[in-house]
Amino acid sequence: MLTDHELVAVERANTSGRTPVVFVHGLWLLPSSWDRWATLFEDAGYIALAPGWPGDPETVEEANAHPEVFAGKGVAEVSDHFAEVIGRLSRTPVVIGHSFGGLITQILAGRGLSAVSVAIDPAPFQGVLPLPISSLRSARPVLGNPANYHRAVPLTFEQFRYAFANAVAETEARELYETFAVPAPGEPLFQAAAANFNPWSQTKVDTGNPDRGPLLLISGEKDHTVPWALTNAAYKKQSGNEAVTEIVEIPGRGHALTIDSGWKEVAETALRFVQRFP
Repeated sequence: MLTDHELVAVERANTSGRTPVVFVHGLWLLPSSWDRWATLFEDAGYIALAPGWPGDPETVEEANAHPEVFAGKGVAEVSDHFAEVIGRLSRTPVVIGHSFGGLITQILAGRGLSAVSVAIDPAPFQGVLPLPISSLRSARPVLGNPANYHRAVPLTFEQFRYAFANAVAETEARELYETFAVPAPGEPLFQAAAANFNPWSQTKVDTGNPDRGPLLLISGEKDHTVPWALTNAAYKKQSGNEAVTEIVEIPGRGHALTIDSGWKEVAETALRFVQRFP
């Protein structure tokens, strides 16, 4: 079920007459991580919505005080929640997602639910085969303990520094950690790790749907969590679609590229792509 906040956002979008842009956050972040992006896209004439994953708290403080609310949420549940939001919109939206939000963005596009999609450092879907060492190290805080499947797992600063903020100075990394980092459900990471051994994986993406729409994949050059090898493998799978499929690498950027001090470069890259398909 949608929250009151999400219902208000849908109503605001439907009465605006503008094209909606739905932002999908990934693990260890909240919808508020998109606030600056929402302003930029609204200034460009769109109407922004940043729904939460089911059960997301409103604030980082609340999230860190009650980490248990994140536990037990898988890819299918989250994807279906965003599909419900989109189903209530009067216009087909642009969808933009980061990390696991980038995976969910591609799942939604594969269902024909988005007009244009941008997947930023997206978590791998079924059929994406590379297993970079840096990705395994980034996921180790969760995958290192099988019991984490049903838990919410926070990151220490050192773990966040490696997985998200390796491409910024330590002062900025600490600021990002204190401002944005929250616990995350372990289940999606286990689902992604087992995707190529499970024919019924929840991370399956329909890359061939002719209604998928244009898709841009964005990779941060220095991303440890989703390095170029993973994003490029997703691009190769998606490029068989008859719709426009493009990939771009942002130099010198890590997994925190949507929230760090260089966020605007990434947001404007996404905006330019979206504006090509009115």
